[in-house]
Amino acid sequence: MVGAGAAGLYAALVAAREGARVALVSRSPLAETASYWAQGGIAAALAVYDSPERHQADTLAAGRGACRPSAVRVLCEESPAVVRDLEALGVRYDADRRGALALGLEGGHSVRRVVHAGGASTGRRITRELSARIVAEERVEVLERASARALWTAGGRCVGLLVERAARDPVHVLANATVLATGGAAALWERTTNPPGAVGAGLTLAADAGVALADLEFVQFHPTALVSETNDGFLITEAVRGEGATLIDDSGERFVDELAPRDQVALAIRHVLEADERTRVFLDLRRVDMTQFPNIAAALRRAGLDPSREPVPVAPAAHYTMGGIATDVDGRSTLPGLLAVGECACSGLHGANRLASNSLAECFVFGRRAGIAAAAEPPAPEGSSEPPPASGPDPVPPPETRAALWRLAGIERSAGGLEQLLADPFPLARLIAACALGREESRGAHQRTDRPMTESGLDGLHAVVREGSPPSFELWR
Repeated sequence: MVGAGAAGLYAALVAAREGARVALVSRSPLAETASYWAQGGIAAALAVYDSPERHQADTLAAGRGACRPSAVRVLCEESPAVVRDLEALGVRYDADRRGALALGLEGGHSVRRVVHAGGASTGRRITRELSARIVAEERVEVLERASARALWTAGGRCVGLLVERAARDPVHVLANATVLATGGAAALWERTTNPPGAVGAGLTLAADAGVALADLEFVQFHPTALVSETNDGFLITEAVRGEGATLIDDSGERFVDELAPRDQVALAIRHVLEADERTRVFLDLRRVDMTQFPNIAAALRRAGLDPSREPVPVAPAAHYTMGGIATDVDGRSTLPGLLAVGECACSGLHGANRLASNSLAECFVFGRRAGIAAAAEPPAPEGSSEPPPASGPDPVPPPETRAALWRLAGIERSAGGLEQLLADPFPLARLIAACALGREESRGAHQRTDRPMTESGLDGLHAVVREGSPPSFELWR
């Protein structure tokens, strides 16, 4: 198991429950991964007025005709059960005065269905509880401050990986199944809400081994990232908009439906900002009870802002990558023995635009499935004792690549800019450009200024790409 965020921790626990012995590789100490900072909650149809079918309808609408129907069905049907399982593991969810779950409303959802733990501290609460369970689980060995640097293949399947640790010899880990849960790639872009390590390390590993990636053109830009010299890019969750926060321009006028899906809100903000370089956009939190969002209030105070007195300057930033390692609904990739889950994976669930708080739900629903599938993998084949490959390519992009992705593959892109990006020295940047060039339309989080219309002929099709080959478009059911 590579990665100790929400998906990796939960998949490791599930695999251990199934009787597997698990080696958990984490670049950072437990409970300090990107999931720790997740402000969103878990979307699940738990209320009497809600249903999995209604959750499915909202997810499909947000995905703009590009979702994989089977993945959407799995998420919406199984999310309530994982919410209850996490509660059994010690996660305490926010409740109202009567003790019932306090369900939040977020952009794109037709009803309140988002479960939080500690308001905007949900990621922190959940990863803390799961990390404690991992430490106590005798079937799990944790390798902290360690990085997976190459996949080990033999006989046409993945049989383990090469792990490097600071000031120590490399470790060759032989495994019946290898699960990548390495997080997303939004920090490839110059302006981002993500921590610096979210550069698609798992995608780089997989691509280097010839594994198929998919939907790399779909990158979600969060509409409300703080604009500040001291904490630029700090994410202000859209849950505050569900509680009454509004978006206004310099003149104090609203210009967008704050609860529209993220791609629409981010694009609206971009157009306001582009109209005049002196224009700014603000998030007005003065009507919001910020005691519900203590970590946001504290971060704004550290930036010298008082949300109870003045609107807060915001602008979009790269936040979430819908694309990743192509998988089925059990996390299996195109390389036997290799699975992927969480943001580094692409099951087709999110389509062209992720519905708010479906990502944490995805971590647990598909983490459970991947953990079960990994535990059931057969032993590595005979002859797999050959040495693993040398350390693979560096997953960290140069600053020039991050600037190029922001400039040429940002909220809006064009064929000319994407063709420039095809010459970038960083492999993932080239693959992103190839997928974005191949999708000759605008859809959801992929907006082509030279191709402004959505093409119905591309409905349900996913751009699948490998290093050195142009993308092909496949129908995933």
